[in-house]
Amino acid sequence: MRGRQDPQVTMLGFIDLEKRVPTGHPLRAIKALADQALGALSPEFDTMYAEIGRPSIPPERLLKASLLIALYSVRSERFFCEQLEYNLLFRWFLDMSLLESSFDPTVFTKNRQRLLKHRVGQALFDEVVIEADRRGLLSDEHFTVDGSLIEAAASLKSFKPRNGDPPTTTDLDPGNPSVDFHGEKRSNATHQSTTDGEARLMRKGKGKEAKLVFLANALMENRNGMLLDFQVTQATGTAERDAVPVLLDAAKERGFHPRTLGGDKGYDTRDCVASMRQRGVTPHVAQNTKGRSSAIDGRTTRHPGYPISQQIRKRVEEVFGWMKTVGGFRRTRYKGADRTGLAGYLVATAYNLVRMGKLVGGEAPTVTTA
Repeated sequence: MRGRQDPQVTMLGFIDLEKRVPTGHPLRAIKALADQALGALSPEFDTMYAEIGRPSIPPERLLKASLLIALYSVRSERFFCEQLEYNLLFRWFLDMSLLESSFDPTVFTKNRQRLLKHRVGQALFDEVVIEADRRGLLSDEHFTVDGSLIEAAASLKSFKPRNGDPPTTTDLDPGNPSVDFHGEKRSNATHQSTTDGEARLMRKGKGKEAKLVFLANALMENRNGMLLDFQVTQATGTAERDAVPVLLDAAKERGFHPRTLGGDKGYDTRDCVASMRQRGVTPHVAQNTKGRSSAIDGRTTRHPGYPISQQIRKRVEEVFGWMKTVGGFRRTRYKGADRTGLAGYLVATAYNLVRMGKLVGGEAPTVTTA
């Protein structure tokens, strides 16, 4: 018999969100891992808020919302809050009932400074790494380093002379004038963005378009391609190599014992290679012999582990590829290296949770109570 549409709106009903999400849904493993990491940070969250006043949006919910924005490529926080009104999967992930209203997008803006002050983004990232290490998913000795440019939330029109001289315009539009840059020499020494003063003008390579950017540096372990450390800095000519000793020292402080470090040709400089060797790390970086001599000699290249590191190091490009395409981190939505760094930590955390979810499958994390 043909079914008929019933125009009568149901007055009462019961919906169990838990039953609406399939048992094998990949978000289940991610939610369990995220909840465990956030549970470990609960004492830190207590110190972030006053003991009196109106209750805030739970910080756990706010951080999980940021993870969903990265996992589902949501284009903005405002659009996410709109989707939260009708997306049952999002509500289940955030532990929200159907009767709760979606929160206002300004909640993200108002709480961002609090998250920055207490370094919550990095703390959440670190907790996920600790859990991955506890499960034996991380290499203790072999790592890869890489850097990638992240477009700043500023246009080239905002890149103006530091001395205050106005740029040459080709029309009289006071709001958005057309600017003629032809023949003008511009550099970070003489110019600065009026929109984001921390962004730097840089190009990815010869013949590439120059853009205002930040630099993201990542340390990847070589066993399962998970991120061990992540940072966002200003994009200077040496920032990529300057990050190497910082990342290696941080890894040692956290109990890891780096023995080899893979990297591309950009790390093949005498100073960078020397900084690795001083820390007892063998530099498995690609040789750069174009018009120069390489700092990597036969003592390293003849080792059987060198070609293996060179093959595995390509995985870090896949990591940045995921963060930029799925995680929406190709261009930052925020001004300043700190805010961009917070967003980067959350996207990097989302990536690690996806990797862990695939590696552990439906295995539930062990929850310990005091």
